[in-house]
Amino acid sequence: MTKNDLVRKVQDRWKDCSTKDVAFAVNILFDAMTEALRRGERIDVRGFGNFTIRRRRARSARNPQNGAPVQLEARRVPFFKVGRELQRKMNTPE
Repeated sequence: MTKNDLVRKVQDRWKDCSTKDVAFAVNILFDAMTEALRRGERIDVRGFGNFTIRRRRARSARNPQNGAPVQLEARRVPFFKVGRELQRKMNTPE
């Protein structure tokens, strides 16, 4: 599902809102989530899962194309953990 698919799905439920307004709301939501993660905050969506930031240490790796050694810097990466309710829905036969 792309962001446009999400906008269309929300707009189908809120027929009185324009697609432009729904897209604006979706962008506000994603921007707020991005800023929270940037500040190191945890985002917990009950029944869906949570987003956190994990720190990766600096390490050496190899370029898969030519095998040359590459030095990777320490960095922060977003991590998503599936909630119990979503996990249950994914593993229930239709």
